[in-house]
Amino acid sequence: MSETTFMGVERDKIDWKPAIDYTKCDYCMECVKFCSHKVFEVRETEDIKLIVRNPNNCVVFCRACSKICGPDALSFPDKNATSQRIREIRKEESNG
Repeated sequence: MSETTFMGVERDKIDWKPAIDYTKCDYCMECVKFCSHKVFEVRETEDIKLIVRNPNNCVVFCRACSKICGPDALSFPDKNATSQRIREIRKEESNG
């Protein structure tokens, strides 16, 4: 089960999840095998066989699945921009 907050911010307010570049993905499914947080889902009967099913299960700032992706088909949001947004949310919530 994933955490519901990260650094005091509700996880669903943080845009951190992998993006799949289907022009590069060869459906090797190494990311699925690697990720224990069930971020991905395999769809055997669909044309697009791999999706990001549970984006909020992705551990914020983890990019490990992209490191094991041979065709380099996974990318993540900018870490610095995400850190800045988390700081902004925390400030907004402490003032509100």
